[in-house]
Amino acid sequence: MTQPLRIVLAKPRGFCAGVDRAIATVRQALAIHGAPLYVRHEVVHNRHVVQQLARAGVVFVDTLQEIPQGQVVVLSAHGVARDVHEEARARHLRVIDATCPLVTKVHLEVASYTRKGFAVVLIGHRGHVEVQGTMGHAEPPGQVHLISSVAEVASLAIDPAQPVAYATQTTLSVSETAMIVAALRHRFPQLRAPRRDDICYASENRQQAVRLLAKQVQLVLVIGSVNSSNTQRLVEIAQAEGCAARRIDGAEELACADLQGITTLGITAGASAPENLLQAVLAYLARWRSITICEMDGITETMTFALPRAVRSPESLCSHAAP
Repeated sequence: MTQPLRIVLAKPRGFCAGVDRAIATVRQALAIHGAPLYVRHEVVHNRHVVQQLARAGVVFVDTLQEIPQGQVVVLSAHGVARDVHEEARARHLRVIDATCPLVTKVHLEVASYTRKGFAVVLIGHRGHVEVQGTMGHAEPPGQVHLISSVAEVASLAIDPAQPVAYATQTTLSVSETAMIVAALRHRFPQLRAPRRDDICYASENRQQAVRLLAKQVQLVLVIGSVNSSNTQRLVEIAQAEGCAARRIDGAEELACADLQGITTLGITAGASAPENLLQAVLAYLARWRSITICEMDGITETMTFALPRAVRSPESLCSHAAP
């Protein structure tokens, strides 16, 4: 007889305030303007969410050139470089900016420091759309140096006479980022830091929760898409605690054989993964095995962000409207 399976759910998990805001922005824009509604890049990094919105009439594009002039375009939660806004203005696109306010905070830091003559070291993952957008806020361009590891600190080519500040991608590992910052401080003793940590509250809370979860179970399942940075960090953190961990997009990626020999299972979800995906995983497991479910004690998040003015007051939307 198959042994019962005890499932422990992480708290907090799933959607953060920035993701909630971005998805609600797209849905409200769709209700106001109808289909097709254009969104530059995936509004959030979750395959299920993107597919659902596409079925509702959202058209996801990689470049603004794919959008007919004069149309409405929503910018994703990850943010964009200043030149994207300039291109939108040139194409007479009506812009709804769904950039997470915590990402916007980093953009403003980079712009402020570079205007003051600082070299900015950005800690982040090469190729990630949030990083690309953040680097595009340097004034003038070219004053941002991207690194992703302690080893890269030594190779930074910065004029010793130039003041140095740092900023970070919002979805990094808190512990790994702290080690990189320590290395930066060793090399640049006068290093300027953000007034408040750039790693968002949701990433930090979910990382702490999965760290505790990994100590209680034999396997951690992290629900989220492969291109979700914060999801990947949760897998890595669970593994660093000595627990087996794997990422899944949803129940469709599970098989009964995957959990053979497992009697305690932890489940969490990245900040762009909706709760219904976790519930579908639980329903799948319950079909073939006796399960008990409990939720960890943890932080109850209450953070919310107002929707962009362009969907709160549609009459305010004009060519390249402000957020």
